[in-house]
Amino acid sequence: KAVAQNGRALEYADAELKKDIVLEALLRNSDALYYADAELKKDKEVVLKAVAQNGRALEYADAELKKDIVLEALLRNSDALYYADAELKKDKEVVLKAVAQNG
Repeated sequence: KAVAQNGRALEYADAELKKDIVLEALLRNSDALYYADAELKKDKEVVLKAVAQNGRALEYADAELKKDIVLEALLRNSDALYYADAELKKDKEVVLKAVAQNG
């Protein structure tokens, strides 16, 4: 119930929460990814849910993200490039997407 009302309640919950609880928290607050278990920060579905709300949620995701997740984050916020893996920062498509979003 606490997570349904405020995604940040994950901060006080057990680290081994089920994925569905984390997904529910992300509906309320993309920053909830910060409090998720490390394994869930690698989970494509979980990270996509977070970045779909706010591209800057990429900050809390695992550093070894796939290109499609970074591109999704960039649709929401061009600042998400800052949190992308170093290899993706060299990717022409990724950089052009960030530039297109920021003008």
